[in-house]
Amino acid sequence: MKELVVISGKGGTGKTSLVASLAVLADNKVLADCDVDAADLHLVLEPDIESTETFIGGKIARIDPERCTGCGRCAELCRFDAIDVDQRNENGTALTYRVDPISCDGCSVCVEFCPADAIEFNDCISGEWFVSTTRCGPMVHAKLGIAEANSGKLVTMVRSRAREICEQRGFGLIIVDGPPGTGCPVIASVTGTDLAMVVTEPTTSGFHDLERVAALANHFSIPISVCINKWDLNRDVSDEIEQWCKDNGVRVLGKLPYDREFTHAQVAGKSLIDHNPSGKTADAVRHIWQEIQRILDGENQTEQP
Repeated sequence: MKELVVISGKGGTGKTSLVASLAVLADNKVLADCDVDAADLHLVLEPDIESTETFIGGKIARIDPERCTGCGRCAELCRFDAIDVDQRNENGTALTYRVDPISCDGCSVCVEFCPADAIEFNDCISGEWFVSTTRCGPMVHAKLGIAEANSGKLVTMVRSRAREICEQRGFGLIIVDGPPGTGCPVIASVTGTDLAMVVTEPTTSGFHDLERVAALANHFSIPISVCINKWDLNRDVSDEIEQWCKDNGVRVLGKLPYDREFTHAQVAGKSLIDHNPSGKTADAVRHIWQEIQRILDGENQTEQP
């Protein structure tokens, strides 16, 4: 079983559009949308949800007003300013305190040091994750709640379930739509994968983001390759990116031109391969897929077209 993760240094590089096309081209695979903070692969693949599970991202404190003595010890110790006075008497003295659930970080310090044992520590439902069927095969995806944290933990759950399905069905590949950036969700997406493909754009910031993502992958010993999207918008920077890849032993799988067909396909709720299978850009995507297969199969690098 092989695992391909598609990532980018920032959002909006065309990562999900490319993943949707790869999903059409690949056989016997499981899809995983690990961009749980802003999942959108489902907009193209239109999954039918088979099962839904709640995601417990952590715990949250709650003060029982019946047991609270108003001593204020919890408010003194809270580093996140998540605890404030709830009720006061006529003289302005605090009677009870309350926890702001948005500000609470779930550290449990207040729970441990409350002299009246008045603080509960309950599970916090931070989102949901789903197992679905699509026209391209099974997909595991998730939705993190607004302002909820622990997306790295949710990413790990999505990947783990995708692996289980892949093993149960005897499939040989998992294609992961990873999150952008270099934070915890990205680390959770790439750790232990067979290949990470970085989708970048020919801009100064895009080049810089590529270098940051490459440094992250190198730190975790993850092999990477590169796809330059919209390469013809700035040919000079595209050449710089290709040279950097050559100097650093990073394989450029292919270059995609700026093509409005990607947008038209999204509006139609389709992948580019579905929307315009005979176009030149679709051929370029097929070439990228062929290069990915060669890498996953352990074949030597081929020349770029």
